[in-house]
Amino acid sequence: MNFDELTLDINQQIDVKAPPHEVFQSVLHRLGEGNVRPDGVSQNMLLEAWAGGRWYRDRGNGIGHLWGHVQAIKPGELLELSGPMFMSYPALNHVEVKLEPIPAGTRLSFRHRALGLLDPAHKEGVKTGWASILENIRTDSEKAAAVHA
Repeated sequence: MNFDELTLDINQQIDVKAPPHEVFQSVLHRLGEGNVRPDGVSQNMLLEAWAGGRWYRDRGNGIGHLWGHVQAIKPGELLELSGPMFMSYPALNHVEVKLEPIPAGTRLSFRHRALGLLDPAHKEGVKTGWASILENIRTDSEKAAAVHA
């Protein structure tokens, strides 16, 4: 195996026509209870929005999967998550969501980095999955901002 096979580094950025506090609330929702696959099926995710809080999938009846923990949280500015995520094999993941005010609203910068024995299908699939989540964040945030305008 070479280094590229052992690593993942995804950078995506979107501009959202909503203030940072609206976007941050949507980030929490879409990574937690509002997390759905691109086909719309719920992932049954929960995100405890405090430092050390768990980010996990609760499938009921004692069945679950720890995706990570909140490493850092600054409402309206930053959310960092670290843990195994959906990878049930030796892997470390770090997800960073940064929000920056811009004249038209908020710039959301997203980065997912991983290191481990990464499944090639997972490396490809996360690009589509994250793009879908980011688009849902944009849509949710802009709808909420329009209601509050």
